[in-house]
Amino acid sequence: MPEAAAVESPDAELRAEAADWFEPIPRAAELPSGRPITRARADLGRMLFFDPRMSLSGVFSCHSCHNLGLGGTDQLEASVGHGWQQGPRNSPTMLNAVFNAAQFWDGRAEDLAEQAKGPVQAGVEMNNTPENLIATISSMPGYVEAFEAAFPGEEDPITFDNFALALEAFQTTLITPNSRFDQWLMGVDGAMNEQEKRGLQAYMEAGCTTCHAGVNFGGQEYFPFGLVEAPDAEVRPEGDVGRYEVTQTEEDQYVFRASPLRNVALTAPYFHSGKVWSLEEAVKIMATAQLGTELTEEQAEDITAFLITLDGEQPQVVHPTLPVRTDKTPPPSPIDAAPGANAAAN
Repeated sequence: MPEAAAVESPDAELRAEAADWFEPIPRAAELPSGRPITRARADLGRMLFFDPRMSLSGVFSCHSCHNLGLGGTDQLEASVGHGWQQGPRNSPTMLNAVFNAAQFWDGRAEDLAEQAKGPVQAGVEMNNTPENLIATISSMPGYVEAFEAAFPGEEDPITFDNFALALEAFQTTLITPNSRFDQWLMGVDGAMNEQEKRGLQAYMEAGCTTCHAGVNFGGQEYFPFGLVEAPDAEVRPEGDVGRYEVTQTEEDQYVFRASPLRNVALTAPYFHSGKVWSLEEAVKIMATAQLGTELTEEQAEDITAFLITLDGEQPQVVHPTLPVRTDKTPPPSPIDAAPGANAAAN
């Protein structure tokens, strides 16, 4: 008897359409620059990421604003830093940041290494200087050995550039593969339910893919926030003109990098202002402001249900045992010391 023909999946047509816009997150990431990601370099970056002594006060670490148990964010409208100051923007997630074309809401850092240098020097965040940072690191034998292992053969491995490269290597490991959407995209029909598939269809039909597509569902290009209709002033504060501050080009007024939507259900509050706490409300605002579309309640609920399927496997990171300070380690400065004049990050 002839072999029975394979039954085509009922999701085949929708899956083919989705495959034109999206890619699953790989199990491991590579840096666009081609720089190496060695175990020694990533392990060093993990220590630096969790070490509050990288701040002048000894209070704030990278993890303070990018908590890996909270989707890579701090779940505040805007992060709190040196002197208990509040920064001007919501802290973006570091999960899957390696897949973004640039870093920060305004894209002023072209890669993760450049981004790593910003918060440590920002007066409202870690308020440190490269000189004090290097003095702190160099005073601890555990760090000296770790830098020598991460940057073998270099005459002086403890530099501000290498500090940033180590953080870049660690952050490259912070990816979230195997979301239910990725499973579905790769052929597992049951990975998404009917409402979630309706949401995917509505997402594509509404035009959300114009800004939020690719492996990270965004993070690649810049768009005005309020392309069709400006959101309320609370959601888009008038004083924050976005990418214009970087380029000084008039057409970049209120332009921001399209936020990646991976794990978006875990990273409230939303937008650079951090003023919206409901994912469904954020979906409705984006439809009105960017697409000029008034979604029905069912469409908004379906798209929100679909976005929840983008939650991937969260990185399981063991908190490192940090190098022991010595008598040569600079003591922390008071948390209420006058902040530096450096620009804010995010």
